[in-house]
Amino acid sequence: MCTCLSFQTKDHYFGRNLDLEYSYQESVTITPRNYPLLFRQKAALASHYAIIGMAYVQDNYPLYYDATNECGLSMAGLNFPHYAYFEEPKKDEKDNIAPFEFIPWVLGQCRDLSEAKTLLSRLRLVNLAYSPKLPITPLHWMIASKEGSLVIESVAEGLKVYENPVGVMTNNPPFPLQLFRLNDYRALSCESRPNTFSPNLLLEEYSRGMGAMGLPGDLSSSSRFVRVAFTKMNSVSPVDEGSSVSQFFHILGSVEQQRGCCRLGENSYEITIYSSCCNTDKGIYYYHTYDNSTIHAVDLHVENLDATNLMSYALKREPQIEFINR
Repeated sequence: MCTCLSFQTKDHYFGRNLDLEYSYQESVTITPRNYPLLFRQKAALASHYAIIGMAYVQDNYPLYYDATNECGLSMAGLNFPHYAYFEEPKKDEKDNIAPFEFIPWVLGQCRDLSEAKTLLSRLRLVNLAYSPKLPITPLHWMIASKEGSLVIESVAEGLKVYENPVGVMTNNPPFPLQLFRLNDYRALSCESRPNTFSPNLLLEEYSRGMGAMGLPGDLSSSSRFVRVAFTKMNSVSPVDEGSSVSQFFHILGSVEQQRGCCRLGENSYEITIYSSCCNTDKGIYYYHTYDNSTIHAVDLHVENLDATNLMSYALKREPQIEFINR
């Protein structure tokens, strides 16, 4: 399971937690403008916007988990089991795009949300896997820019595109139900609250933070949605780059998963494999991993964006501990 976030200070930031029990040895990958993007049912994009993000590169194809293009449009795919439904390809006016192609299909062509909406209006997500060894993952997606964000869910009833007023997304249930559940927590506050239980009882505030009492803290996707939405909507950050990136990771940290708390089987636990944060205005992709909390960065714009080859940077996963007294 995962959590996705769009955040604005002076610049716009986009990123996610990847919560899984295993890693595909993903890497920060740049797809330059002239690296051909191939599609199963559509003509290749020989030239396109440059893209940076986290991907599993298979046979020189970037299978992106989350990414941002050079224009500042971002996108991430999150697990959506039991609800995701992908149609069979059809020959009509719609674009048949496989789920693994969806992120490069949008980010390769669209400068902003308006152009993305136009592309989505003729989209059909289809039941095509990358390979027999990499079957279809049931996903839904969030697309974001500084103008706002969208959630895209392909379900049995068709392709649904939702405006996302909170700029966060997790997993199940479908987005409208996640959003509606925030009504249950409308009384939460970042400030202390008066006693409304009864005027006949002297009920004291015995701790700071009691205005948020009742905020869920478990690891379920619906509880993570509420918690990260509350944290983000009440977040206060200086606007400089270091503070903004730090605050972004702290927001994601409110819902990170620790090894041992979500047991999936014998010696199998879901953890936050990595957390990412991309400054979409500057094209700088930051990340840290489960065992290495140091923030590392890859800058899109120092590369040759007119190149014809992928550029991948392996994640720094080993702990880095700095002693200050020896």
